[in-house]
Amino acid sequence: MKNHFQRALIAVAALAALGTTLTAQARPDQVDADLLRTDLRYVASDVLVQFRAGHPAAAREALLSGLGARSVKALRAAAEGDLHLVRLPHNLSVSAAIRRLRADSAVRFVEPNWVYTTQAAPNDPYYTNGSLWGVYGDASPGKQNAFGSQAAEAWNAGKDCSADVVVGVIDEGVMNTHPDTAANIWANPGEIAGNGIDDDGNGYIDDVTGWDFVSDDNTTFDGVGDDHGTHVSGTIGAVRNNGTGVAGICGQVKIVNAKFLGDQGGTTADAILAVDYITDLKTRHGLNLVATNNSWGGGGFSQGLKDAIDRAGAANILFMAAAGNGNLLGVGQNTDKKPHYPSSYTSPSIISVASITKTGKKSGFSNYGVVSVDLGAPGSAIWSTVPKTVNGVLTPGYAAYDGTSMATPHVTGAAALYASLHPGSTAAQIKAAILAAAVPTAALAGKTVTGGRLDVSGF
Repeated sequence: MKNHFQRALIAVAALAALGTTLTAQARPDQVDADLLRTDLRYVASDVLVQFRAGHPAAAREALLSGLGARSVKALRAAAEGDLHLVRLPHNLSVSAAIRRLRADSAVRFVEPNWVYTTQAAPNDPYYTNGSLWGVYGDASPGKQNAFGSQAAEAWNAGKDCSADVVVGVIDEGVMNTHPDTAANIWANPGEIAGNGIDDDGNGYIDDVTGWDFVSDDNTTFDGVGDDHGTHVSGTIGAVRNNGTGVAGICGQVKIVNAKFLGDQGGTTADAILAVDYITDLKTRHGLNLVATNNSWGGGGFSQGLKDAIDRAGAANILFMAAAGNGNLLGVGQNTDKKPHYPSSYTSPSIISVASITKTGKKSGFSNYGVVSVDLGAPGSAIWSTVPKTVNGVLTPGYAAYDGTSMATPHVTGAAALYASLHPGSTAAQIKAAILAAAVPTAALAGKTVTGGRLDVSGF
């Protein structure tokens, strides 16, 4: 375990050295391998193309029109080249388009527009009745569980979150009127709500609480279908001691929502836009934005998405990623051998999270990997906030879900807590602290980098 942990700290050190210009090499071999996997999905009519710097727009359009294709959206304009979402004609397959575009020297990389899904499965007040085991500790007041995150021990010791710390939830939408989280929904300081103007100049009009990249509008909550994003947000930042529902790891953290998952999942193109949106918010407004929660996965390798994650890392934003819920039968897999993206990218800003049960076992559905998965956190039978309908009326509610989706927000909340207690910490320092504090756990020995589970009580 020690050698693996040393490698993790080397990766953390690499995060501190990230520059603002990122020129990672594309991985066409990995893209080709993932195209052969029957468990991965992509949009049949799209590819993502990054052109090399200095390639004239007219020549780019000529290249695409020669295939009967066209750019439908510029995802990023940058010094290293422009990234475009390209729509293909009906008679040109994704694999054929990739082969033909890749052969042109003007193209840096081309890849599918992968489809991602949430990493949760629903199973159907909560701290005091023993339900909220994920926040308990060995000696937490009222209720105890040695395999919880130990957050309640931290609270009991007077360690709490600061209201100026911000995290991003890149997921489905978040119910911004739920009484357990409404006070912690971020408000864009650069926008005037409802005036129809892009006041802060980031390209998004009235993005007061975030942005919906599925519908391309500022309505980040669209109803009961946004239960997953709402559940995740409650674990991170539900208000404590309000006599209502659940308690989040970091009860005062501010949550900004970048919605890119809808009824049919989400795409690489929208994921890239969502990650870059969060990064731009931090740099544009000087936010104390320390991490994003990413409880989703299932696409193949994407250089475009990895580049976006690395841009966020260069801005000192950690990328908390669900390790994944195994194969189609729900059995956890070794992601050292069969990568799960985005959690398996080698970006030093990523913390990949497995799921454990309240008895300290690795959840049967949870992926693992002694190189590719960092630590475990509570992810089975996790109660949190959800929207519900009662007699046809939308109302706030609560539900217990399982998944590495549920484990990941415990670690995102931990990052916010550490940043609150250690103002000015870099992403590298926060990651190192979380990994160093992991408690050795038999079920995770040889299964994760640290061989342990989350413990926030020592921060």
